[in-house]
Amino acid sequence: MLELTPVQIRGLKLAKDGDLFPAEGNSFTHLNAQVTYARTDRFKERPQKIKSVRTATVNELREHGLLQVLNSDSAADQSAHGITMAGKMWLLQNK
Repeated sequence: MLELTPVQIRGLKLAKDGDLFPAEGNSFTHLNAQVTYARTDRFKERPQKIKSVRTATVNELREHGLLQVLNSDSAADQSAHGITMAGKMWLLQNK
């Protein structure tokens, strides 16, 4: 049984929501990610920050076989990553 840290679990859940692309500051996030605002806020719009995951965490998940490189032509640190079936199954078994 594979044990993941809470940071790795958050990264895996973020990858489940969509492919991860390299972003500024040694991190990965969704393509065209931007600050959004809560719809249910009654008094004022509060920004919800962009969710991202560090490159080291992405590399660890890739080593475990939970993420895969989508573009094999470029370097792994500069390529988009997607969740594998093993990653989806891990999330289903360990909610």
